[in-house]
Amino acid sequence: MERKAHWENVFSTKTEKEVSWYQEYPKTSVDFIMALPLPLDAKIIDIGGGDSYLMDALLDLGYTNLTLLDISAKAIERIKHRLGDKGLKVTFIVSDILDFEPSETYDFWHDRACFHFLTEANQIEKYVKIVERSLAREGKLLVGTFSESGPKKCSSLDIKQYNEESLRLLFEKDFKLDGCFKEAHQTPFDTTQDFLFCGFKRK
Repeated sequence: MERKAHWENVFSTKTEKEVSWYQEYPKTSVDFIMALPLPLDAKIIDIGGGDSYLMDALLDLGYTNLTLLDISAKAIERIKHRLGDKGLKVTFIVSDILDFEPSETYDFWHDRACFHFLTEANQIEKYVKIVERSLAREGKLLVGTFSESGPKKCSSLDIKQYNEESLRLLFEKDFKLDGCFKEAHQTPFDTTQDFLFCGFKRK
């Protein structure tokens, strides 16, 4: 409940450009998805996306089977308002990722900057198990976290930094690492945050 209260406060008191993770256009994520490639009816879920512009971009590209999960009802309310009628093509789920019980399987799992807020071993293990249950037999995932040269805190919360090997080890039971890359994210405050993105596919 403390985690939920924190994020409800963030999305109730800050505009989209007053948070460090803001992107006018999520080019990295969109380019990755288009390179897979995924059919336009692929089941895509975005974890902890808040009111980011990934849903807008994917809808504009013609994707039709989208799900957005976020812990903050306020964030979901904001993106619904922005999308208007286009939002009818998106399934919105208000839930802590650790409480998520998928009722279907997904072809692609996208997480940019949610996973690294899980700092305890039991939380991380639970997340990995949820991914394993949620992805289809040939499912793929992209996880974006702060790298070892990235921030140690975000939104006043501790985070867990990762390198390629530490991410690989977490998911290796069911998933094969399919490549990693780094990105320097420019925040609205003229600072830089170093991210690590790793793609995986089910073994």
